[in-house]
Amino acid sequence: MNKSTHAAAALAAALLALTSFKAVADDGDPSFTWSTGLEYSSGTYGGADDIEDLYIPLKGRVDFERFSLDLTVPYLSVRAPEGTTVTDPGGEPVPGTGDMSTESGLGDVIAGVTMYDVLYSNDLGIAVDLTGKIKFGTADEAKGLGTGEEDYTVRADLYKFFERFTLLGSAGYKFRGDPAGVDLENVLLGSVGGVYLPNDTVSAGLIYDYRESAFVDGDAVSELSVFVSRQIEESWAIQFYAFTGFSDSSPDWGAGILFSIG
Repeated sequence: MNKSTHAAAALAAALLALTSFKAVADDGDPSFTWSTGLEYSSGTYGGADDIEDLYIPLKGRVDFERFSLDLTVPYLSVRAPEGTTVTDPGGEPVPGTGDMSTESGLGDVIAGVTMYDVLYSNDLGIAVDLTGKIKFGTADEAKGLGTGEEDYTVRADLYKFFERFTLLGSAGYKFRGDPAGVDLENVLLGSVGGVYLPNDTVSAGLIYDYRESAFVDGDAVSELSVFVSRQIEESWAIQFYAFTGFSDSSPDWGAGILFSIG
């Protein structure tokens, strides 16, 4: 089974990156950021037993003046009924019916590129970033840790800035690779939410995530997340987040912590 860092954490990190990224642009030198953390989620996903997922990512990102490159290498440990398979990072596993077992190992490696300020208006206080990602089929298909196929995602992120509050909106499309004997649907995805900054070192927010099902008759992934981030020192940050789902394709609940340096 395969799990990616939750979308709430990703969007929050993107928002924090906007401020640190602008400082990088001033001196013209690229900036490197490393992050890792731990995420736990649990849900039945329409089955009879809980599927428990532990996800530990190691991510590197390099920011240039107008774009960034990133690479995520994750480790997974999943307890679920034998025969369970996840078709999509971030949720929607197909529960098995065998005895409970635990599988672990390398997850799907994800590479991405983000173009900053593709559209930008200082007068209106808005910015639009564009992101493309490739999920490589590196997770062990035989263990159910992934589909063994590549997926491709394109996404646009819209930011509307106020003095201490930022509205976030995201829309994208995922192109899926079909494993042998399975026909998966390409899907629309989106998020909406906001981030409040009570001071220069703390941010907190709420984000709702939606993604169409990989199956024609399946439930869409539907989740709500809350998070708090704290800048500990100039180059250190920590983030806590929790989420809950509203459909059989979503986890019942989950929580995580992220650390970053750069």
